[in-house]
Amino acid sequence: MLIAGFPAGSFQTNCYVVAPAAGEECVVVDPGQNAEDGLDELIREHRLKPVAVVLTHGHIDHMWSVGPVCGAREIPAWIHPDDRVLLSDPGRGFGAMSKQLFGGLEFSEPDDVRELADGAVLELAGLELVVDHRPGHTGGSVTFRLDDEHVLFSGDLLFRDSIGRTDLPGGDHQAMLGSLAKTLTLPDETVVLPGHGPQTTIGRERASNPFLKDLEHGAPGPNRGL
Repeated sequence: MLIAGFPAGSFQTNCYVVAPAAGEECVVVDPGQNAEDGLDELIREHRLKPVAVVLTHGHIDHMWSVGPVCGAREIPAWIHPDDRVLLSDPGRGFGAMSKQLFGGLEFSEPDDVRELADGAVLELAGLELVVDHRPGHTGGSVTFRLDDEHVLFSGDLLFRDSIGRTDLPGGDHQAMLGSLAKTLTLPDETVVLPGHGPQTTIGRERASNPFLKDLEHGAPGPNRGL
């Protein structure tokens, strides 16, 4: 199994490529701001052929480059239907801040957009990615599991020592708590590859993440991630 990544753009959003091995087809996870050059470098280094982009959610810092990445290679983008509108109107995910952040910028859907469903298994590039709908950060937030490898791409649901924010349009604190509770049922050894910051494990976060210790009490999440 080959998994490589880098933090993209001013948001430092983790963009990943995942493949069975070097020299094979791969899937791109969350190509954020100005991610094209970093992706091209990884693809050349590992001799990969992208066949799809999958998005953990529709916030612009995770999908900024999805159009050019998909267009250059004529590959589909996968996103949950509840976040699909953000591909062409990312300002809806930020409310009053949108003009300040994205004034003058225009976005559109890739030519081939496919919708994710809870519990679906995506068979792409010789991989089996299990899709789990995990709303809270956005209505259409999902995670992707590689069960055979005990790997979770968590997007902005779970970070090392933190959890996703729920104060932006489409956020739902109670839904976030439910999504976290479901995610914590994964085995301790599951490696968590988050949307921002360093990797961690389910066991580590269950034991030491301060925002999970008080989960049953509805403790508020910090403004972490986007």
